[in-house]
Amino acid sequence: MRLITARGLLPALLALAMAATACAPQEPTPSADSTSSAACAPGELPTEVPGKLTVGTDKPAYAPWFQDDDPASGKGFESAVAHAVAEELGYGKDQVVWQTVPFNNSFAPGDKTFDFDINQISISDARKQAVDFSSGYYDVRQAVVALKKSRYATAKSAAELRGAKLGAQVGTTSLDVIDETIRPGERPAVFQKNDYAKSALRGGQVDAIVVDLPTAFFITSAEVPEATVVGQFAATTGQKEQFGLVLDKGSALTPCVTRAVDGLRADGTLAALEKRWLSDAVDVPVLT
Repeated sequence: MRLITARGLLPALLALAMAATACAPQEPTPSADSTSSAACAPGELPTEVPGKLTVGTDKPAYAPWFQDDDPASGKGFESAVAHAVAEELGYGKDQVVWQTVPFNNSFAPGDKTFDFDINQISISDARKQAVDFSSGYYDVRQAVVALKKSRYATAKSAAELRGAKLGAQVGTTSLDVIDETIRPGERPAVFQKNDYAKSALRGGQVDAIVVDLPTAFFITSAEVPEATVVGQFAATTGQKEQFGLVLDKGSALTPCVTRAVDGLRADGTLAALEKRWLSDAVDVPVLT
C-alpha cells in the first residue's frame, strides 16, 4: 500500500478542489446592460413623484431654448430635448411636471426636488463635486454680443476686446471665457440673469456681453436688434464644452437618463432637434 506524504497530499487536494469547482453550477454575473435595463424600466423609475417626471429650469425660460416662457410646450430646443428624454424613460408629456429652479441653485450642493434640470448648464469637474450630470446633449460655443455702433462690433480677436467693459451671467462658462480668455485678472460686470446683462448692454453700462451662441442669435434678432454677434470662440482642443442634464448627487436616475441621452444622440434625434431649433448658430466668424 502506497502512503501519501504531506508533500504529495497538497497537490492532490488542490486538484480535487479545482475539479469540484469546475463541475459545480456557476451563478451568472449580471452584465452592466442587464442591470441597467432592469433599473430603467420605462415609467417605473424612483422619481420624486411616483409616476411623474419632475424637470427643473429657470424662469424666465429663454428662447431659443424654450418658447413663450413655457417649458411644458415642447417647443424650443431644451423643452424638446427634455420631453424626448422623458419619452425614452417611459413618461408621456402629461406625466412631465415642470418646476422653477434658479440657475445657480440647480447645481448647488444639497438635495434636489427635481428628477433632472435642464438650463444650459455646462458640465464641469467643479460642478460634479455637488451634482451628477448626464452625458452631454449639446456641444457649446461662446459668443460675444455688442451694439452695432460700438467700436468693438468689428473685433476679430480676443486681444481687440481687452479694452472693453464686458459682462456675463454669474456662474456661467460665459463668465469664465471673460476671466480666462479675454481679460484675465480684470473683473468683468456680473449679472444675476441674462436679462440684466442685456439691459446693461442696451443702456451702455457694458460694451459687450458673452453668452452661448444660440442665445446670442436670439438676443440680436428678437430682443436687442441694435446689437450684433461679434464672433464666437473656437471649441477647445481638449475636452469640449457640453450642456448636460443635472441630477442629484448619486441619483439612481443618472445611469438611466444618461442612457436616454446617448440613445437620442445615436439615433439622430438630438441633431434633428438642434437643426430645427438652433439652425441660426452657423457661419459666425471665429475670434482668434
